[in-house]
Amino acid sequence: MTDLSRRRLLVGASGLAGLGLSGCDLLPEGPQRGGAYGISDWLTFRAQRWLMRHQPLVREFGPEMISAVFPTINTTDPDDPAYRRSKEAGFSDWRLPVKGLVERPTAFSLADLKAMPSRTQITLHACEQGWSAIAQWTGVPLAHVLAAAGMKPEARFVVIRTVDGWWDSYDLFDALHPQTILATGMNGGPLPVAHGAPVRLRVERQLGYKSLKYLASIEAVDRVDGLGQGRGSMVGELGFSWYAGI
Repeated sequence: MTDLSRRRLLVGASGLAGLGLSGCDLLPEGPQRGGAYGISDWLTFRAQRWLMRHQPLVREFGPEMISAVFPTINTTDPDDPAYRRSKEAGFSDWRLPVKGLVERPTAFSLADLKAMPSRTQITLHACEQGWSAIAQWTGVPLAHVLAAAGMKPEARFVVIRTVDGWWDSYDLFDALHPQTILATGMNGGPLPVAHGAPVRLRVERQLGYKSLKYLASIEAVDRVDGLGQGRGSMVGELGFSWYAGI
């Protein structure tokens, strides 16, 4: 059994008893805000981890439920010279570095990712701005990519950065979940540029702002308090919660 397989078993084990989650070193405390907001963050995080301790899947829908319109917000076509050149080449030269606490740092091409075992899921995207939509996503589970790079046992978080300057981090409880995928397809076709082509992240158990578009790099780390302002994400520095479980 690989280290990653053992981690999956540990994360899904029923031994995560009570809100204390005692004995599980794969669930480090994530970044939290101060004051009352910080208390709310802590309670939400602990309660969700207890409720989801068996790693259930989020609801998936039938094709008839796919939304006719899926809104596009924030960046819809990055104004980055390298990205634009890659887009003109059909992303044939695009690479996704996976680095940090891994045995085999690798830069995966789009073709590499599409050749890996894929998952297709039709799920609800819940946006923090008050709207929701259902879409079909196809891609490789992030857990498989991390396994291919040989994630080391001391890794506790995964940090993802994007072409348009966003970044966020995820603990292994969500990063290794089977529905957390690197999506290369949407609604039966290639992932559109407006939705993050060539590859976007889908974290189905958190609000939409955690599902980053236009991925530029993946890094396995043991802690995130030394990144940026120590809040674990760019949105955290803007006042949002690092953890956005739903």
